[in-house]
Amino acid sequence: MLKQIFILLIFCFGIQVHSQEIGFTTPDYKAIEKEINDKNSKFYYPKLMERLTKNDTLLSHDEYRHLYLGYVFQPKYDAFWKSPDEEQLRKYYDKEELEASDYDQIIKLSNHTLSEFPFDLKQLNFLTYVYHLKGDEASAKIASFRFHSIMNVILSSGDGKKCETGFHVIMVEHEYILLNLFEIESKGQSLVDNCDYLSFEKGVYNVDGIYFNIEKMLENEKKMLR
Repeated sequence: MLKQIFILLIFCFGIQVHSQEIGFTTPDYKAIEKEINDKNSKFYYPKLMERLTKNDTLLSHDEYRHLYLGYVFQPKYDAFWKSPDEEQLRKYYDKEELEASDYDQIIKLSNHTLSEFPFDLKQLNFLTYVYHLKGDEASAKIASFRFHSIMNVILSSGDGKKCETGFHVIMVEHEYILLNLFEIESKGQSLVDNCDYLSFEKGVYNVDGIYFNIEKMLENEKKMLR
């Protein structure tokens, strides 16, 4: 059901994720780290996160870029984080059709997950859909704004054509959400240097695969194993 939800969100909320409109800029993690730790910077992380948790829809693309990519420097960052509510939410993901009696519980669980990890794209996607079903369009638009703002950060971080210009993600799940958004199906996954390479069926798309830069995920994994 989740794949169909992506299509509905694009239609209903005008979600636009265009890397060419925003521009392709390889992240400078040293500069990002410096800015988010500077109390005098507009990108000071605690202030940005406070605005994010208050659902500030005036956050700019650059501010979202520092929020998403800067999260890798936060103590809570775990590249392999799993939602504490995943098991309870799974029964709703798998339903062919949601019932009105499901809405409030899904909203509660999804918001709890987002309070733990504010960049959970799957929950933002699902939450937008459920708010829409419930008729709460204001809340749906707030959730979809965060969703597409994060997607724009990813799409503006590279072009995916080679490892050196791979899209930067902080979780593997975000790779597959990007593919789902554009209705692309991968046939295989492999590690190439510091990138995940997702391959496609030959001749189906204009490219044979997409590269995702996971350097910060790999660094986090090494740190966790120490």
